[in-house]
Amino acid sequence: MNADNTLNDDGVSAPWRLFWVAFLIRLLYMTLSHAYRIRPVEDHFQFAWEAGRIGKSLATGYGYGSPFAIESFGHTGPTAWVPPMYPLLIAAVFKVFGVYTAASAWVLLAINCVFSAATALATWEIAARCFNRRVAVWSGWLWALHPAAMQYSVRWLWEMSISTALFAWVIVLALRMRGVGSDAKDNSEASSRQTRRWLLFGCLWGVIALSTSTLAMFLPACGLWVLIGTWKRPHALRDAALAGVVFIAALTPWMLRNWMVFHAFIPIRGNLGVETYLGNGPGSNGFVMTFDHPNMAPDQLRQYAEMGEVRYVAMRGAMARDYIHAHRRHFLAISLKRAYFFWVGTPSDAAWALEIPRMLNYSFISLAGLMGLALALKRRVVGSGLFFWALLLVPIPYYMVMALPRFRHPLEPLLTVLGVYLFQSATPRSHRETSA
Repeated sequence: MNADNTLNDDGVSAPWRLFWVAFLIRLLYMTLSHAYRIRPVEDHFQFAWEAGRIGKSLATGYGYGSPFAIESFGHTGPTAWVPPMYPLLIAAVFKVFGVYTAASAWVLLAINCVFSAATALATWEIAARCFNRRVAVWSGWLWALHPAAMQYSVRWLWEMSISTALFAWVIVLALRMRGVGSDAKDNSEASSRQTRRWLLFGCLWGVIALSTSTLAMFLPACGLWVLIGTWKRPHALRDAALAGVVFIAALTPWMLRNWMVFHAFIPIRGNLGVETYLGNGPGSNGFVMTFDHPNMAPDQLRQYAEMGEVRYVAMRGAMARDYIHAHRRHFLAISLKRAYFFWVGTPSDAAWALEIPRMLNYSFISLAGLMGLALALKRRVVGSGLFFWALLLVPIPYYMVMALPRFRHPLEPLLTVLGVYLFQSATPRSHRETSA
């Protein structure tokens, strides 16, 4: 086991051809399939949905607002519905390439492709540091070539590909900080770089939180895991505290903006009350009640505009809490149903010939990854505890509010590595040692 977990730089670092192959395949598919030609239905709402609306509002001089605005309704005022990173990126692209144009869609999807390809490099390094080169090769190339790994980068104008890459690389950073998969020389050199790594750790988590706030559920466990493994190094507590300062500093401008605009404390996003109601209100059955969402229901959009976002979200949040309190068994039942959806797949209206393979593929990735995690924990693989906390904590908000297939995407690099490890461990031991 020690031989597998002590790798030189060539064994840990992924080859750059992995990135370029992954990127070019995604870019070619996106371009040749014309995925950048977004249907203009509902006044271009399918162009990044709420984030696209906010990007348009920013690019046209109305500020960060109007997440549901349509031409016939007008602007609805400031918002904190969506974290700011992706809408700001959309606004920048709109400024250069035009609002809701095919060129803007192509650029945004190309950016997705870059981040998705970079995730292949992170997947390789996670596997190499925690397991061995054979697992790294299979994991990295599976991420580069498997259609399920690239689907969100080539078709979805949303932040999943960016958040997944950032999340995978912050795990790589945590492994580097603990010295997992590094030899003694690397560990001695890492001590002198540890302060910079802690600062980068805080910065990366700040960007992640401002992209997908749910992933921050894992931040305390990740930080403690690094600190527990490095607390004997010089200035360990000081460096961890500095990382916390950097993280808070990254969030502060957004929090101050929200306080000045709404006169309310909104650390990252302000739509939780509405989403909780849509997942758990009267008539809920484990699926999202999209028919009652402001982007689907004109009466709700009108009420949202009249009340303002903070009051509207507070009202629906109170309604959700009252209903959950009065129907606790129902809430528990649909939360378990959402947990099933998260790991096994959310049923759709597609024909059975398409639906069954999709569900089997989705659930197979979960099953293989979770079984690989169980095996890694049993064998006390260094890093398996970190993976355990990620797979435990990140899904919790989705169990309680809503579960869609795209919400699992940030965890899929880990599931890929653990699934490959499971099957690689099933090969004869002599073959594994030769390959390593």
